[in-house]
Amino acid sequence: MTLSPEVSRKIRQYRPRLPQRRWAPVADLVRATVSAAAPATCYEAGHLLHVVGRLAVWADGCGFPPDPDVWMRTETIDAFVLAGCPGMDGSTVQTYRSWLRRVREALVWVQRGEAPPARLSSPRNPQPPYESGEVSRLRDWAAHLPGRARLDGLALMALGTGCGLAPGEIVRVRGSHIRITSSGVAVLDQDMLGRLVACRAGWEAALAEMAETAGTDFVFRPGRKVTAAKNLLSSWPLRHRPHAGLPPLSARRLRSTWIVRLLAEGISPAVIASAAGMASPAGLAPYHRWVPPLPQEEVIRLLRGHGW
Repeated sequence: MTLSPEVSRKIRQYRPRLPQRRWAPVADLVRATVSAAAPATCYEAGHLLHVVGRLAVWADGCGFPPDPDVWMRTETIDAFVLAGCPGMDGSTVQTYRSWLRRVREALVWVQRGEAPPARLSSPRNPQPPYESGEVSRLRDWAAHLPGRARLDGLALMALGTGCGLAPGEIVRVRGSHIRITSSGVAVLDQDMLGRLVACRAGWEAALAEMAETAGTDFVFRPGRKVTAAKNLLSSWPLRHRPHAGLPPLSARRLRSTWIVRLLAEGISPAVIASAAGMASPAGLAPYHRWVPPLPQEEVIRLLRGHGW
């Protein structure tokens, strides 16, 4: 398994919001660690860079040797989540611990061929996609919301089910991050995301409107001083609930809808994984349960091909 060019570039260009004097001693080792582990996990490279980087900087500050084998020991990871994550809530700390343990397992498998230890709990499954009719009705509902709520609801849907962005990415998008090509395709800024993402045709016009309205401000909930804040995304659906019979908007379900639709259309898993920010197509495995089977005639046509 290898990394896509987009993920490789994202790893090479990664810079955390830390003083250079703290990041420089561990930067190359963090990038090498994530490059080795990412293809064997289903986590986004950006998440792995963040958590492995935090661990490495903490370990360096504690006097540990600059050695990923030392950082990724179980006892070092446990010490980090106990002492190196002050002020974080318990769920975030547990997420960090889970990601680091998966990185450790991946490195053990890549470097020494050892089987990973048995997991005591199942990995978090993706949220189920919306049904086709639900997406259309939710879009109609959002389009009739008053004032700013309309733009925020449509932005959440356009960036989720139109572009497949993860929740943490949706809140970062500004109007200036959206480019409309000469042929009318809405493309997101590759430097911001670290990968190529083109909006689905059905959401291009809506996303273009939002980009023009937002300008250099955030597309979703503009006017804020920080890029992200606790409950910034999750609080919006709590304030704006659809009428009876419609499920609430969920960024994770919107992303699942985007992934499942692309898989159902027969698009290459490598292309989907790259656009989703996954390290490899292995990350798509949990979504296949929702992909409807192809009709028998289509299966025969695909298997028959066009000759050599």
